[in-house]
Amino acid sequence: MNNPYLEVISLVERLHRQFMEVVKLELEGSGVHDINNVQAMMLFNIGDVEMTVGELTLRGCYLGSNVSYNVKKMVENKYLVHERSAHDRRSIRVRLTERGMKLRDSLAVMHQRHAELLSRSALSADDLQVTSVTLRRLERFWIRAADLVQPRQPVPLYSSALLSRATPP
Repeated sequence: MNNPYLEVISLVERLHRQFMEVVKLELEGSGVHDINNVQAMMLFNIGDVEMTVGELTLRGCYLGSNVSYNVKKMVENKYLVHERSAHDRRSIRVRLTERGMKLRDSLAVMHQRHAELLSRSALSADDLQVTSVTLRRLERFWIRAADLVQPRQPVPLYSSALLSRATPP
């Protein structure tokens, strides 16, 4: 690929998939089989905070469209507690259970182990800092680019011109 921009996009996606595979292997190695890697990272990102299901995506705890399904599975497997908000009965708040906190802590240990292994590799803290700054700039660029995209006007399924031609005299 000769286009550095497209190469970065592809690399970010591959790195995310690879990291999620590492989390999956960590769960399997720990004998945890009732939660998947996506759900485990949701738990890790929730941390000690109580939030609404909608906030999970807004705060970056989950990057997907089926957040309700994942919350439901984590509640069923006793990693999360969900309760209706006292102030807004339509809103459901979630927080980690004791079991969820234990899993979050084991993921924190995994991250710490990886950080220590990184210090023995060719990557330095400065390398990671530069990469982080670059990725944040790219994130801001994409946010601005999304704001610049003009929504297209939907084409009506049945316009009056089409209907007049389709209707026999």
